[in-house]
Amino acid sequence: MVKLRVNGQERSFDGDPSMPLLWYLRDELGLTGTKFGCGEALCGACTVHVDGQAVRSCITAMGDTDGRVVTTIEGLDPNGNHPMQRAWRAANVPQCGYCQSGQIMQAAALLAEKSNPSDEDIDSAMAGNICRCGTYQRIRNAIKAAAKGA
Repeated sequence: MVKLRVNGQERSFDGDPSMPLLWYLRDELGLTGTKFGCGEALCGACTVHVDGQAVRSCITAMGDTDGRVVTTIEGLDPNGNHPMQRAWRAANVPQCGYCQSGQIMQAAALLAEKSNPSDEDIDSAMAGNICRCGTYQRIRNAIKAAAKGA
């Protein structure tokens, strides 16, 4: 049995340990903010935090989450007011919105690691997160604004 903490709540899972974390979050817990994009960790739509690190939930096996802490977009801030989420809205980042939860989770992990990232830091950290609408400049602006506390 896998025991983990998801968004502050103790959970257990006694199914197939090779099942992707993404399906557990979406199908078992109903946390649909984490999106399925490519299923191969190439697009970033499924990004969540595991022990504070950004990971692709589509390729993270449930067996690898035993004893770990998982945070989804729903758990980043219960009211959607994490500094990154506020900056995202202020910068008008979303268009279609599909990639946004993964983008925000990746950006929040970056800011937790580097409080004042350079453009190069941002580009490097965000490189694996694809935005089909091409809002990359707004994404960078939102990250910079959140870093400044705006």
